[in-house]
Amino acid sequence: HEVSQLGRPEGRGQLEACLDRYHYLGYRSRVGQNLQYWVCDRRDRPLSCVVFGAAAWQCAARDQWIGWSAGQRTQQLGKLVNNTRFLVFSWVRVPHLASHILSLVSRRISRDWEAKYRQPIWLLETFVDRQRFAATCYRAANWIPLGQTKGRGRQGSSSQVLSTTIKDVYVRPLHRNFRRHLTAA
Repeated sequence: HEVSQLGRPEGRGQLEACLDRYHYLGYRSRVGQNLQYWVCDRRDRPLSCVVFGAAAWQCAARDQWIGWSAGQRTQQLGKLVNNTRFLVFSWVRVPHLASHILSLVSRRISRDWEAKYRQPIWLLETFVDRQRFAATCYRAANWIPLGQTKGRGRQGSSSQVLSTTIKDVYVRPLHRNFRRHLTAA
């Protein structure tokens, strides 16, 4: 399977249209730093698409696991990226494809991100809606389960009122010394 980063505007438009139509969350236009990937078979037929963007402003399970203070999080948050969308098209039936895609992308995203934005990334994160998915592909691709969100949404409102479903938090370090890079002053 071939993973290709999108560079052509028409490729981005096609990917966004597919996510909007086939992903359960849909897809609004991208904002800020992001990378979008198509995964195609040998005949260049799309099998999947994956999008990474800005990390969540705060996530207690992630922040505690990293060992961040609030100040460190503010300074270092740009060195994490969030797997905001992952879609394997429903008509594609290939055993273990999802975990294989996550592994392939995990091996190349650091280079791609640095080439595009001139800044390193050290950790990937994602939030899995446990009411819909078991996250088997993330665990099989060596993503680490950290716990759950508090259901306050992407920007982490201080309100105690749930604004979204509680999700399972997974991370994937991209370097063995990721904590040192993320906790540096």
